Amino acid sequence: MDAGAERADQIAFRERGLRQSLSRGQVVMIGLGGAIGTGLFAGSSLAIGYAGPAVLISYAIAGFAALVMVFSLSEMAVAHPAAGSFGVYAETYLNPWAGFVVRYTYWMAQVVAVGGEAVAVGVYMTFWFPDLPVWIWSVGFAAVLLVVNSRSVKNFGTFEYWFALIKVTAIVAFIILGLAAVFGLGRPAVGLGRPAVGLRNLTGLPGGFMPHGLEGVWMAVIMGLFSFNGIEVIAVTSGETADPSRTIPAALRTMALRLFLFYVLALAVVVAVVPWTQVGALTFAESPFVKVFAGSGIPQAAGVMNFVVITAALSSMNTNIYLCSRMLFSLSRGGFAPALLGRLSRAGVPIGAIMVSGAGILVAAAVSKLTPKAYSYLFGIALFGAIVVWIIILLSHLAFRRRHGAAALSVRMPGFPAMQIAGIALLLAVLVTMGTDKDWRLSWIVGVPWLAILTAAYILTKRRARAAVSPPSREAATDPGKPLPATTPRPGE
Repeated sequence: MDAGAERADQIAFRERGLRQSLSRGQVVMIGLGGAIGTGLFAGSSLAIGYAGPAVLISYAIAGFAALVMVFSLSEMAVAHPAAGSFGVYAETYLNPWAGFVVRYTYWMAQVVAVGGEAVAVGVYMTFWFPDLPVWIWSVGFAAVLLVVNSRSVKNFGTFEYWFALIKVTAIVAFIILGLAAVFGLGRPAVGLGRPAVGLRNLTGLPGGFMPHGLEGVWMAVIMGLFSFNGIEVIAVTSGETADPSRTIPAALRTMALRLFLFYVLALAVVVAVVPWTQVGALTFAESPFVKVFAGSGIPQAAGVMNFVVITAALSSMNTNIYLCSRMLFSLSRGGFAPALLGRLSRAGVPIGAIMVSGAGILVAAAVSKLTPKAYSYLFGIALFGAIVVWIIILLSHLAFRRRHGAAALSVRMPGFPAMQIAGIALLLAVLVTMGTDKDWRLSWIVGVPWLAILTAAYILTKRRARAAVSPPSREAATDPGKPLPATTPRPGE
């Protein structure tokens, strides 16, 4: 066994104790739930404002980067299923600093994103309850989801399955109704017997299909990448999935295709049915999907779609709370966070990590609502950090392949290494664009200092981490027998 595999075994040992209770169907839906949130239902309006109908090209480019990243991640997840996932792989195949930075950066990015989702849910609820404050809904829903995550991973998987199923069903219905409107299908009785909208909104408005040129298309790629963020969750579930060597690859293949089709087809319907100039003028808190349904002529259609958008946001919140807690759990078991965050309940979930993540989410939501300027700084870290994490995942995979080759792998990413190099180049180009554009420069202004702070924190904590991770015996590390009891301390404590 080489040093990398030995190190991965040691890390897998220290993260033992989680229950392997997630099914393949749940894992697929969790993956969809993590990546289909307000980034599609609301944030897509910003991308359309940049690119117009050519937003379809932008999301195809972003989708390419997401697919390369997630399939590269699947190779490593099957070889080394672990809750720390890409943080573990960066630690194993690059260096401990990379693993530390990836896990804390991803935790921060998801906390900020979920805080924004919590506020978005509160805003969407004003559709029906305009007199109630947004914060009541934000706090209330966040509390419910924290309870869901605290019960058991199976409980979380069941809730997320149904959450995600609702929004997937809604997207399919939206695409069908939208295509009916485009081609003039259906009966007047259900509001679809109107003259066909046709494709004039794609090419017939000022500026044509690409009103802001290639620059607009490229800028919309940034929002596309933000929308796909969360797709990594499938790899994180590998530590709590029954038979990950079969479940993870199968889930990734089906989920990646569905996700790509949902985004491209749904956005095609939006820009075909509603002039992009109207959609692009919406704020982040408004949904172009609700606008499309409101004009469909179907009674209560806007209210139904608003319910779906709320469900999508709650689903994304639910999944990202799971992600945040597992990142903290992994850091704690590695000695880079307080020991309390690595403790498991009798149900096999890291309660401390869930509660701390929940507190961070509520703080992010409060900052988002009360001081939007301050939140923009946190959001800048989230955007910068999300792209840095993807780059490190691809670098980890290149190093992983150098160690293992392809012959011994049960799952292999096609087109290696050209696809990974192209993905890294694309992500670096986006990162450079964010640093030079006035609208996105803030991500560098706060992102670079964030990395510097994490580096300093790593230097201060690495001695403690070394002491906390005394290597187990070879037999203990590789034996898949009993998990650690809920009250068992980390190795070395």
